[in-house]
Amino acid sequence: MKQILLINAAGADRPGVTSVITQVLGRYDAAILDIGQAVIHDNLALGLLVAIDTGRVSEPELLAELQGATVKLDINVRFTSISYDSYEHWVELAGKARYIVTLLAREVTAHQIADLTEVTVQHGLNIDNINRLSGRISLDSIDDRASACVEFSVRGEPADREALRADFMELSTRHEADIAFQRDTVYRRNRRLVCFDMDSTLIEAEVIDELAKAAGVGEQVAEITELAMRGELDFNESFARRMALLKGLDESVLEGIAANLRITEGAEKLISSLKKLGYKTAILSGGFQYFGEYLQKKLGVDYVYANTLDVVDGKVTGEVKGQVINGERKAELLKMLAEREGITTEQTIAVGDGANDLPMLGASGLGIAFRAKPLVKASAEQSISTLGLDAILYLMGFRERDQIL
Repeated sequence: MKQILLINAAGADRPGVTSVITQVLGRYDAAILDIGQAVIHDNLALGLLVAIDTGRVSEPELLAELQGATVKLDINVRFTSISYDSYEHWVELAGKARYIVTLLAREVTAHQIADLTEVTVQHGLNIDNINRLSGRISLDSIDDRASACVEFSVRGEPADREALRADFMELSTRHEADIAFQRDTVYRRNRRLVCFDMDSTLIEAEVIDELAKAAGVGEQVAEITELAMRGELDFNESFARRMALLKGLDESVLEGIAANLRITEGAEKLISSLKKLGYKTAILSGGFQYFGEYLQKKLGVDYVYANTLDVVDGKVTGEVKGQVINGERKAELLKMLAEREGITTEQTIAVGDGANDLPMLGASGLGIAFRAKPLVKASAEQSISTLGLDAILYLMGFRERDQIL
C-alpha cells in the first residue's frame, strides 16, 4: 500500500532547496507523482505530490526530518495527506479539455484578474497554472507603450462558449485590456506561417486613401473605404469605385507615399522574432503590390500578394492588373501558401482588421482581429486592440525572454 502526501515548501529562493528535499524523500524510495515550483520576487513555492510505501516512515517522522533538513535554508515545510479516491479523481481529470486564457494590457491590475477569474469560475473552468509571459518592468518605465501579459491554463469545457466569449469581450472593453481564449493544442507553439493584411495592420494607414489625397479625391475615397471596412459595402464594388477615382494619378507620387508609411507598433519586433524562430511570413493585401514589396524589403517578409496598379505612360488608369485580391482570394492564398510550405492550415496564423479579412482569419488555425472594426472584432476568434502587433507572440505562448530580436 502507498501513502500519498502533498508536500508544500515555501520561503526565500536559494540554491539547493529542491535537492535537499528530494534527497530526504529518496531515502524512502518516494515516487514523485507531481511537482511544480514558482518564484515570485525571490520567494519560492515548491509543491510535490509523492507516494511512499506504508510502514516505511510515519508522517510526523518524515515531516520532522524535512524540517530539520531545510531549517538552515529558511524554508517552511508542511504536509497534507491525500486519500486514494481523491488522487484517482485527480488522475481522471487529466483527460479533460484544456484552454489558454491570455490577459493582455499596458499594465495588469488586480481588478482585471479578479473579474477574469470570476468569469472562468462562473463558466465551470478550473485554473491549473498562472504564468507571467511579459518581462519584468521597472516602475519608472511603465508608459503608454508598455506591454504586460499573464497566461492562465484552465481545465474543463464551458457549457456555452459564445456566452463565455461575450463575457470576456465585456471585460476587455471595461478594463481596456484584451482577453484571448483558445484551446491548448499541440499546434499552439507549432504554427509555421503568419499571414498579415497590410493596410491598417502592418501599417497605420490605408494606402488607397493616401493615393486619393494625392489625386485630390481624398474625402470621396475615404468614405467608400470606411463603408467597406465595416462590411457595409462589398469589397469588389468598393474597390472598383475607389480605383476609378484614382484615374490619371501620376505614378511619381508612389515613392513618396511609401517612404512616409508608418509601421504599426510592434510589427518590426514581431516579424524579426518570427523569422529568427523559423516562421514564414506573408502579406496578403487588398492594397497594392508596390507598397507590399516596399514593406517586404523593409521588414523581411517572405511572400507578398496584393493588387498591381495598371499604369500607362506614367499615369494610373484606374484599373488593376490580374485578379482582384478580395477576402475570398486572401483565404485561397493562405491555403496555397500552407500547401507550399508543407503544413496544415491549423499551423497558420492570420492577422487583419477589415471585413475583407474575415475569410482569411476563419481559414487559419489562429485568426486575430487587430485593432479591428466592431464587426470584425465580434466575428473573429481572437482580437488585439490594446497592445502592438508583437503581442501576437504572447498568444503563441512565447515569453518575453523567448522573443529573439
